[in-house]
Amino acid sequence: MKIVVIGGSGLIGSKLVDNLGAQGHEAVPASPKTGVNTLTGEGVAEALAGADVVVDVSNSPSFEAAAVLEFFETSTRNLLAAAAAARVGHYAALSIVGCDRIPDSGYMRAKVAQEKLIVAAGIPYSVVHATQFFEFLQGIIDAATDGDTVHLAPVLIQPMAADDVAAAVAEVVVGAPTNAVVEIAGPKQFRLDELGRSILASQQDRRSVVADPGARYFGATLGERSLVPADGARIAATSLDDWRTRAG
Repeated sequence: MKIVVIGGSGLIGSKLVDNLGAQGHEAVPASPKTGVNTLTGEGVAEALAGADVVVDVSNSPSFEAAAVLEFFETSTRNLLAAAAAARVGHYAALSIVGCDRIPDSGYMRAKVAQEKLIVAAGIPYSVVHATQFFEFLQGIIDAATDGDTVHLAPVLIQPMAADDVAAAVAEVVVGAPTNAVVEIAGPKQFRLDELGRSILASQQDRRSVVADPGARYFGATLGERSLVPADGARIAATSLDDWRTRAG
């Protein structure tokens, strides 16, 4: 199949292109680096010509609430219009576990808006909800740092490796459209504060972690299960320890 990967130059996109290519598919990376701008529409129709599947794993360059909403709504509208014109048979997108449960996050609201556009478009679709990536855990810690103290809510988190995200997305996009959300997650749940302590200890980082129920997650309040999937999620194989070993 010809599968166009929107955001194909990024962390997940580049891994997804490699994964699909190894399976014998024509995986085409599409991003500003390849002359495809989903905000302006430049190069979109040309990229989607003859495509069997379009999968959007792109991300907004800004996480500011208004800017990220504008990105996902404009980009998705342009992609859906081009996909309909090209008679694409399967439109897939990568989103986030819990995005519909964290309404005070501008980023999460933007992802929900993106999904609503996809569902309403009338094109057979699949939406993949992934938990946080191991690769982003350091960013979560840094964002929660005040001086030498890290304030993290003692809520559940079930992170996974980016390689496993790409593999799971590849499995979904080469299959029949689900016309539903598919959740994917790592093999183990942690308490976010305990995970933060473990990561800092492994790096001999002297920052201390405080279990703070009121701590914000990139500005948002978290519930006990905001970041973990429901029963029935597809569980990836790579553990945090295995990922650390591979990452060196």
